[in-house]
Amino acid sequence: MSLLNRAIAGTLPLLPRAVIEPFARPYIAGETVADLVGEAEALNRQGYLVATSQLGEFVTDRAEANGATEVYRQLLDEVHERRLAAYVHVKVTQLGLMIDRDFCRDQIRSLLEHAAKRGGTFLRMDMEDSPRIDATLDLHRELHHAYPNFGVVLQARMRRSLEDARELAKVKANVRVCKGVYLEPPEIAYTEPQEIRDHYLAILRVLLSAGCYVGIATHDDWLVDEASRMVQEFGLSPERYEFQMLHGVRPRFRENVKQSGHRVRVGVPFGPDWMPYSLRRLRKNPEIARHVLRAVFSKG
Repeated sequence: MSLLNRAIAGTLPLLPRAVIEPFARPYIAGETVADLVGEAEALNRQGYLVATSQLGEFVTDRAEANGATEVYRQLLDEVHERRLAAYVHVKVTQLGLMIDRDFCRDQIRSLLEHAAKRGGTFLRMDMEDSPRIDATLDLHRELHHAYPNFGVVLQARMRRSLEDARELAKVKANVRVCKGVYLEPPEIAYTEPQEIRDHYLAILRVLLSAGCYVGIATHDDWLVDEASRMVQEFGLSPERYEFQMLHGVRPRFRENVKQSGHRVRVGVPFGPDWMPYSLRRLRKNPEIARHVLRAVFSKG
């Protein structure tokens, strides 16, 4: 990122929510479950699958964690009743991991049971920063045998992820593979872009060769091309994998991937805590960030 783009990105957190909101809108469905349902229905009509989550993380209050769990129950009800082609993903720190590990496990189990009673809607745990990796994978190991509608995420940035993939491959887990957004020390994480890409493909090969269903989460042209070649190499039908992309990020590219015959799932977050997520997305798109600043100065 250039010095100018870094300077632009650095000013964004200082701006009022009202200024950011119009530019954040492409990345989120809105603040409510109803907003999400409307966006998911529109994407389904366009031929996309959907993955959705309620924004928020690092919760340290039990009442707040319980409130997040209740929203997820409502979301699971809507997915089932409206027959949305969608699944739900959660963050362990939003559901109480930082309060108590067993409390978090019970929250997740209650959602899995709720989903099982409503058609078996799929539930996936996101992968967060490095202090949370072991706990997340342990929770998956503990619950996966009883709840097959339960998946997890690996980040190619993390050096350990290839070995984690080998363990998940033994149980044919449903795994989302992404590059990872958390900046970690070089002792535990790759930092060079091509290293991350190469590690991503190594993880993908382990999982696909074991017969795992994989969500190939990337907006990287090179990775999409290489992953497509790997899918052809293994002779996989489109029902055995999917590409995943974020709402508002490279929509023409995702349409091209879909038109090529691949299943594409769009990640659509929602919730009142949209500001941190939207700022991350805007920082990755300096051109839009410039439009934000122009809007501020034009009102001055």
